Amino acid sequence: MDVTDPNSRRCAPRSRFHHVHGGRAAFNPLSASQNPQSRNLRSLAAGGVKGRCFVFMSACVAVVAAAGCGPKVDQMRHFLRSHEHTVSGSEYRVCPPDVIQINSAQAPEIDGEVQVIRTDGKISLRLLGEVKVAGLTTQETANKLAVLLSRYYVRPQVSVRIVGFRSKHLYVFGQVANSGQVPYTGRDTLLDVLARAQPTFLGWTSQTRIIRPSHDDGTRHEVVVNVNEIVKKGDLERNVLLQEGDIVYVPATPLAWVGLRLREVLFPVAPVAGTIVAPAAVKGSLDVYEDEDDENDRASAASAFYP
Repeated sequence: MDVTDPNSRRCAPRSRFHHVHGGRAAFNPLSASQNPQSRNLRSLAAGGVKGRCFVFMSACVAVVAAAGCGPKVDQMRHFLRSHEHTVSGSEYRVCPPDVIQINSAQAPEIDGEVQVIRTDGKISLRLLGEVKVAGLTTQETANKLAVLLSRYYVRPQVSVRIVGFRSKHLYVFGQVANSGQVPYTGRDTLLDVLARAQPTFLGWTSQTRIIRPSHDDGTRHEVVVNVNEIVKKGDLERNVLLQEGDIVYVPATPLAWVGLRLREVLFPVAPVAGTIVAPAAVKGSLDVYEDEDDENDRASAASAFYP
């Protein structure tokens, strides 16, 4: 093949050692940069960093997109029951170990009596003995006691109220100061529960979740409520009336989530770092004491020479 032929030069493969000086092949760094293998290595290195950045940015975009999604109508219909606000409190049924107070001006034997419902669902009263009240509302309990008292008094009037809600609970978790069980009173709203739980500055209250287990179809219902809008605009239509067993969860803000995950990763390292730093801190404190002793000695010597 004639190397002087232009066509043959175009067809001939290029080599990194095509510069010849004095009969010896010289390395061309520019040609080396065009090597497919080195380009692949650099692409992989850059792709690893870009890939991690892409995953992180994708997660942030997903979080922000989720934040902008409001609750759907079919989700909210399981929670918004404004027509039950007026009757919810009267339908609370007492169970062990609720505490009730009984008042009857005509029957001093039971007037002002405070009773804890036992595990068998009964209370013990003077004059009436053992009375089973578990599963009854306060009105039903009062009617039952009035019937029993009618054997001793004419048309007795009895009232019963709950002074200790202990049998039913709600649950609050997440970024709140007081997490855990919350007594269910029958008229608890989302704002009532959060006012007692006190969300912290790490809480993402605009994404507050309410999870309601369903005992009928075996599924659960979940809704996201923007508590900030309720507080700022007074939009009480979103102030959900909670039910027994509901779970209220206040997630962390995206920035707080990153900080909490970082603290979780660094948690095992903290005791080791404290062990390493402790000797240096002790030595530094000893040096301070030595400096103070030296200053006191110099002051004593000076006072000896210059009384």
